Formats: sequence, C-alpha cells, structure tokens
Amino acid sequence: MTVTTREWQLEARPHGEPTPDDFRLVEVERPEPEDGQVVVRMLVMSVDPYMRGRMRAAKSYAAPWEVGATMQGGAVGRVVTSRSPDVPEGALVLTDAGWRDVAVLDAAHARVLREVPGTPPSYYLGVLGMPGLTAWAGLFRVAAFRPGEDVFVSGAAGAVGSLVGQFARLRGANSVVGSAGSPEKVQWLNDELGFSAAFDYHAGPVAQQLAAAAPDGIDVYFDNVGGEHLEAAVGALRLHGRAAICGSISAYNAVEPPPGPRNLSLLVANRLTLRGFLVADHTDLRPEFLETVSGWLGSGELVVRETVREGLDDAVPAFLDLLRGGNTGKMVVRLSADEG
Repeated sequence: MTVTTREWQLEARPHGEPTPDDFRLVEVERPEPEDGQVVVRMLVMSVDPYMRGRMRAAKSYAAPWEVGATMQGGAVGRVVTSRSPDVPEGALVLTDAGWRDVAVLDAAHARVLREVPGTPPSYYLGVLGMPGLTAWAGLFRVAAFRPGEDVFVSGAAGAVGSLVGQFARLRGANSVVGSAGSPEKVQWLNDELGFSAAFDYHAGPVAQQLAAAAPDGIDVYFDNVGGEHLEAAVGALRLHGRAAICGSISAYNAVEPPPGPRNLSLLVANRLTLRGFLVADHTDLRPEFLETVSGWLGSGELVVRETVREGLDDAVPAFLDLLRGGNTGKMVVRLSADEG
C-alpha cells in the first residue's frame, strides 16, 4: 500500500513581492524509513522573514530553495516510527523539515526536545527557539547591553523584537522604545510588554518619532527593519552606541538595492559600532538562554503572543501575510494536534 504526504514546493522565483503562484502544494509518495531514520508527524511549523531570502538563487547564509523542490524550515513534530536508537518513538523533536505533513528524516536531523509540562510545541519555534536565542544573543552579546541603558527596537511587535524589548526591560534597561506597524501593535507594546514608549512607523518620519520618544538619545539599537529605521537609529545613538543588525525586512522584496543610511559619518564622530550577526554563530549561549527565559516564562514575567494559522493549506498565505506585517509575536502554522 502506497503512503503519501503533502508538501509545499517552490514553483518559481519571485520578482518583488511573492505571490501564491510562486508555490504549489503537492502530494508525494512517502518512503519507508531505513536504518538510522525516523518518521516525524509535524505538529507545528514556522514561517520566518529570512525565508524570503531563500526564494532567491543568490548565495546567502542560508541555502536557497530550489525550484521544484520541497521547501524547508523549522518545525516541531512527534516521532511516530523510529529506526534509530538515538531518537525514540514518541519523542518531541525539532527539525528543519517544515512545509509538509510528515517527513522521513535521518535521526541526526531530528533534535530531541526536553518537554516541559504546559509548554506548547510552538514555543520551541519561538520564545524557546531560534527567535528567542536571536534576541538573546543580539542584545546581550552583539550589542553588549548593560543595565541602565536606553534601547530602541525596530519591528518590536514581531517574534524577535517583542522578546528583545522584554529582555532589556527585565535586565534593567532605563528605557525601551519600540516601533511597530499599527496602532494596535503600539498599544500592545505599551500596555502588555512594558515598553517605555512605542510608535507607529507609518504615522510619520521615523527619525522624528524616535526623537520624540527618546529625546536624549539611545545606547543600543536592535535592527530588524533596516532602511529608514537604521538611519534614524544611527542619528540617535549616543557616544559609543552599539547596534545589533539582525534583519532588514523593509528591503526583502526590493528589486533594486535600497539606498543606505546617509549619516554614516556619525560612526566616526560618535565612535559607534554596527555589527551584523547570525544566530547560528551563538549556539553556545543556548543553555543560559533557556535557563533564564524558562524561568521568566514560569514566573509570568515574560509575555508571549503567537499568531496561529491552521493547517498546511494555510502555510503559504501565512508566510505572505508575515511579510506584510500581518503577525503580532511569532507566526506559526499548526499542522496537527499533539497526541503524544
């Protein structure tokens, strides 16, 4: 009897903003697992801004998705069949085999997670996963945040930004300012996440709004957006200010290289540090990150919000919506109920 599974494949490389026509949902035969392999039923998958870069053929830090091939991304699943002594049946695992219902994987590509009662599987893709570690490494190592400093976070209502702001607050920031894409998100940052100030970047020039929110300047900038935000932050950074450059979602769909900040002479005058980083270079921080953040979750000091879409059919719409700012907190797609 033939067993099949469904998966999303890249149909075409987009020019500018991706459209549904750039993807296709197909049904394929599922192979039988060999020795050293496991069968994983996916519970929840991640959609992330960096995936837009994987739709390009250009060389980057993440291998591009190939046209006609199944797309990849973070997912958490339950092992239903195991032919490996290292990954038992029933284990909850983190994989890079999202965008499908079921996957047959080498056991080395399924990292067994330590389950915490009451912790949703999706948290291992968000607050306890790559976005959480990105926020932790970028703020504390790359930007070298210190208690008493003033912090600005762009894209502060997203998966990473919402954690950066809270991490800074919980570690003693003097103030935390965030930008977001709607009045509702601004209200969430102020009322629930404890930001000192927040503004809607659609409401006026970012530099003017940042100056109003942080009239005495900032010490640390965490950049998720690039473009106008980066230029404004460079203008607001004090002497020896630092910026952790995590992403530039404002330019992800650009068909021409966007102009860079026009005020980079301030890097010399104010002895600023702008440092790009990838979370993969900071996995040594995972133990301290998990210990501290798990404690904050348990005590209720850390607020987590997810935007959840249901079913594999909705994975591409969720991804396209994410690129337009349609999420608050982490965007995930729930693929099946956890029966483990």
